[in-house]
Amino acid sequence: MDAAMRNEAVSILEAGKDLTVATLRADGGPQATTVSYASEGLTIYFGCDARSQKAQNLARDDRVSVTVNLPYGHWNEIRGLSAGGRAHRITDPRETARVGSLFLKKFSPEIEAYLSPNGGELALFRLEPQVISLLDYRQGFGHTDLVRVDEFIGA
Repeated sequence: MDAAMRNEAVSILEAGKDLTVATLRADGGPQATTVSYASEGLTIYFGCDARSQKAQNLARDDRVSVTVNLPYGHWNEIRGLSAGGRAHRITDPRETARVGSLFLKKFSPEIEAYLSPNGGELALFRLEPQVISLLDYRQGFGHTDLVRVDEFIGA
């Protein structure tokens, strides 16, 4: 695994705004939902209402799969990634503040309309992917590179 692939994954995460996250319901069935996210390197952060089905699913089973797709004008420009790993709820106040800063930087000023003291309890999650599939149609229809994240270490 070379640095170019790691850089491509980080580039996609930085350029994207929304991801689809798939969690597992109590009956084992998948649930896919769209959330806005922030990232730092290959680490992905997202939030949801602490009472939501997604938060309940993650409290029971932290395995997730996510996709990020960048806007494109033609199929030969499609770029994105899918990643799998475990999403951990953030409870440390310092990490919560740091992640909040990442969201403010990425989504200001629109995020400020949603920062209300009357809102529900927010649950923040950290995903450190274990496997990433890079999708890049610029290299041919359906072109993907599947890599384990530990292969990025040292790249």
